[in-house]
Amino acid sequence: VQLQASGGGLVQTGDSLRLSCLASGLTFNKYLMAWFRQAPGKEREFVAISTRYAASVKGRFTISRDSVKNTVYLQMNSLKPEDTAVYYCAAAPRTSDMFSYYYNAELYDYWGQGTLVTVSS
Repeated sequence: VQLQASGGGLVQTGDSLRLSCLASGLTFNKYLMAWFRQAPGKEREFVAISTRYAASVKGRFTISRDSVKNTVYLQMNSLKPEDTAVYYCAAAPRTSDMFSYYYNAELYDYWGQGTLVTVSS
């Protein structure tokens, strides 16, 4: 299984970016796909899955998936310096636990390598 994240870069406050994560080696429709991020000196945190978003990104970020391309996207608008982090995509089987504990990184089986997003002020 491989998750390949891309799309990060250096942008300015207020700009937009779209991250992509191509999944291979798994049956895509049997997995929930999420985005997490880790800022320098901080723990990894949940960002988005399906219709659930972290409070800090709600209304600015949108997650979507294309089952034909086996790809999950994260559209990030109105970026802020505090969004600076390495962004990771992750995959977890569709189980009942995921509906309640989707924010728990330990439930995810597979992780991408991360893509760096830097937002300058």
